Amino acid sequence: MRTTVFRRMMAEEFGSVRAETLVRDHVFSGLDGRTVEQALDAGVPAKQIWQVVCADFGIPAERR
Repeated sequence: MRTTVFRRMMAEEFGSVRAETLVRDHVFSGLDGRTVEQALDAGVPAKQIWQVVCADFGIPAERR
């Protein structure tokens, strides 16, 4: 998954403002205590990050 697709999916799921806040500020234990931005910078694949976000926020399987 490309980062642009990931960001689009985040915006569709959470709204653009909240998505950007989550990407920048929310720390995920499934990302080793990193934010999405930190995980992306560390080279974690966007698809893996999306899976962590979905698990943490209970996103239904049909939208994953």
